[in-house]
Amino acid sequence: MTSSLISSEKELLLRLREGDYTAFETIYNKHSRAIGQRLFRLLKSWDLAEDVLQELFIKLWNSRGVIDPERPLEAYLYRISANLVNDYFRNVSRNKKLAEELWHRISDAYNPFEEMSAVDADMELFRSIDRLPEQRRKVFLLCKMEKKSYAEVSRLLQISEAAVNDHITKANRFLKNHYNRAIPYVVVFFCQNLFGQ
Repeated sequence: MTSSLISSEKELLLRLREGDYTAFETIYNKHSRAIGQRLFRLLKSWDLAEDVLQELFIKLWNSRGVIDPERPLEAYLYRISANLVNDYFRNVSRNKKLAEELWHRISDAYNPFEEMSAVDADMELFRSIDRLPEQRRKVFLLCKMEKKSYAEVSRLLQISEAAVNDHITKANRFLKNHYNRAIPYVVVFFCQNLFGQ
């Protein structure tokens, strides 16, 4: 990312923090299409994808005062959208009618012989990262998503650089073993919760 893009994003985020609705609209116009497509590929419904997208940007607006303009906005938006999708699937697992509706959408749209798309893989990556122990997840996100050095993370979290390295090594091993499965997480989650009760 060039420095002009970084500074323009920081400027937008600073304006957003001050309640500038034009900055909010600019962010929405820049990110909503790509996130909406990712949500559709996971949820298999434009209506659901639009609902989650709307909830995502409502959360962005409501939490604008605590947004850190030094952190990449895209990673923040994808993390929130991954959490919203996970919340939806948790609700599905408790609601038989929603579960049946989801099952029909998935079975109509899912071809087990197709490779997982980059979009599904991205969402699966965030879900896999969320399964890391809390400290390891913090270290991983700071190093890999926010591009901080081991020394910076060491100072921020008040742990040694060796501990940072150990967390990254273990996180990478975990993600290698649990990320990018052939069957989308949606199907696995759905089946576990529907038939495991």
